[in-house]
Amino acid sequence: MFKHKILTLLLKLLATLPLPVVHYLGSALGWATYLSYKKYANLIITNLTLSQLNKDNVGLKKTLHCNISETGKSFLETFAIWFKDYSNLKKWYEGCTGWEHVESALAKGKGIIFLTPHLGCFEITSLYYGQFHPITVLFRPPRQNWLMPLISQGRERGKVNLAPANAQGVKSLLQALKRGEAIGILPDQAPHEGEGEWAPFFGRPAYTMTLASKLAKKSGAQVLMAFGERLANGRGYHIHIEPIISGGVSSPKLLNQEIEKAIAQCPSQYMWVYDRYKVRN
Repeated sequence: MFKHKILTLLLKLLATLPLPVVHYLGSALGWATYLSYKKYANLIITNLTLSQLNKDNVGLKKTLHCNISETGKSFLETFAIWFKDYSNLKKWYEGCTGWEHVESALAKGKGIIFLTPHLGCFEITSLYYGQFHPITVLFRPPRQNWLMPLISQGRERGKVNLAPANAQGVKSLLQALKRGEAIGILPDQAPHEGEGEWAPFFGRPAYTMTLASKLAKKSGAQVLMAFGERLANGRGYHIHIEPIISGGVSSPKLLNQEIEKAIAQCPSQYMWVYDRYKVRN
């Protein structure tokens, strides 16, 4: 318990640092982890190489080096965002492209399904939206119970609500959509066995969730792809929002194609270290 309190205190200190410093430290952490753990390094190299998003070895090496830094930044910025005063987070928002799609979807009254992959800063997108409108975000509860209060404190701010990844949580998502509100899902998160189907993801079979397509079909909600681009030199985040045409997530195969399109916009900021090709028990 004492160890957890010390660790929590250290993590909260991140929120007192300027974002450029957080990202500098995160970059150093990314490289230290990459150089120290062979399995970590191999996952990044393998997944990025097999994606074939780079035309040649020069481009691959450049993207790889950027991704090592960006992955470290992603880890540390999470805690800086969680513990930073909510009103001060506005200083880190550097614009949004595609907000008109949100307004159009809300006018239809059938709700919004935000798909936010492990791309850029996925912690910032729901908090950005939650400044203006209610959103219920699906999340997987941590294995270590002491982390749960920190997650709630960091994510449930503004008009953001959390829903656990279980039957009750899915019910909460449907209720939010019936109210014409938004929900948020990590569409590239590996689902538990029995909750997905195998579908190609950058040319390899990946066990892919079926939840997004089921919710879209049942609710008629507008599906939007969203991600928070991490700007250079700690300048903040730019939110990108794009609509997915009707039926665009009607199958895991089509869902993965939409995720691939999003990643192709900013491949250096995708979490290639995430094992997308596993099945959770």
